[in-house]
Amino acid sequence: MSHITPEMQALIGIAGEVQTAPTPLGPDTLRRFTQAVMESDPVHWDPIEAERRGFGVPVATPLQPMHLFARPAGTPDTFERFQDKPDWDGMGGTVSKGLPSLNLPFKRLLNGGYACEFFQLAKLGDLVSRQSRYVELSERESSSGPMIVFKTETLYTNQHGEKLLRIVHTELAR
Repeated sequence: MSHITPEMQALIGIAGEVQTAPTPLGPDTLRRFTQAVMESDPVHWDPIEAERRGFGVPVATPLQPMHLFARPAGTPDTFERFQDKPDWDGMGGTVSKGLPSLNLPFKRLLNGGYACEFFQLAKLGDLVSRQSRYVELSERESSSGPMIVFKTETLYTNQHGEKLLRIVHTELAR
């Protein structure tokens, strides 16, 4: 018996909504992120070094675009769900990729990893957008029972439509 329904299969390849970060990449956001990931390359904060290396302005680290989609001010905090469900595992509802739910029949979600392709670094002042789609859906038998493996591809672009980053995220439901 398959746990993958025709409705789930029909979502493969359908692009979700385009989401745009709430604000352009600013100097404070860039500084905080590079400090958090302990990146010391001056191209991320020094305009002279960025110019010397051909970027014109300071640039983000390669994965920073995926972290620009913070919850906008004034919107509900999804982690308030812990007040009603103290045993909630934190999965679902914290990061929306703009895709419809697969309505998975299993409750446990595991991160299966990321594959990343880099095109160019986001620059100071860039307004980053992303669009996701499901690219793969399969079923496997694990030692603890049936498991659904699904992959989501997300493409990040700047305000000019130029590609910054493509990420394929593998997740496992069991």
